[in-house]
Amino acid sequence: MNFIKTSYIFVTFFLLFFSSCSSKKDVIYFKDINASKHDKNVFSAGQIQSNDILSIIISSSASDLAVMYNLNQDQKQNTSSFPGYLVNLEGKITLPILGKLEVKGLTISELEELVVKKLIEGKHLDQPVVTARLMNAKFTVLGEVTRPGTYNYSEQNLSLLQALGYAGDLTINGKRQNVLLIREENNSKTYITIDMTSKNWFGTPHYYIKPNDVIYVNPNGPKVKSAGYVGNLGTFISIISVSLSLALSIILLTK
Repeated sequence: MNFIKTSYIFVTFFLLFFSSCSSKKDVIYFKDINASKHDKNVFSAGQIQSNDILSIIISSSASDLAVMYNLNQDQKQNTSSFPGYLVNLEGKITLPILGKLEVKGLTISELEELVVKKLIEGKHLDQPVVTARLMNAKFTVLGEVTRPGTYNYSEQNLSLLQALGYAGDLTINGKRQNVLLIREENNSKTYITIDMTSKNWFGTPHYYIKPNDVIYVNPNGPKVKSAGYVGNLGTFISIISVSLSLALSIILLTK
């Protein structure tokens, strides 16, 4: 009898211990990080796309003249809920006085340089200053995160870690070695797999997200198995525990 009880306790604790040890390495982020070393960030500016909404503010020393080159309040109210310039399907915007400009494929910095060039070449303003921003930058997070959905952001540089923070981080069921980043540029999609348990991707262009990126967190093995008949390891442990309890009860009743 003591042997049966001891076996029951041993098997139960062994399974619990095995569950803890086998999953710990799959949950910890950046296990290969070295606090004494530094990694350089690589930022690749995103390109303007159709349906982007741009804020463009033009100023100069002649402030009275510069006003004419900016959206007035009536124009802002007629541009939906965003007081900005909508990039049409042809990749163009229409600025006051300057007219149509093709901006698709440009970065924000290149857009600012283009507008400054147009103002100087056309002798519109002296020493113009142009500040541009993307107003409807967004990304989507799907899969095993706390709050999946589409999120807007205003930061110029937003890291993948910050984007996952918007979604409340990965759940315990998220596969940290296989986070999929889907990026669309130049009418083509790129698929990047990122291992969140390593820091190897810190120095790549994938450290920062770009507008319209999609982040998908795959479910881990136990999560996938839980949709089947047997279930995950926790369910397996429960089955073993119940079976041992029933076996022990039958033995006691037959004594």
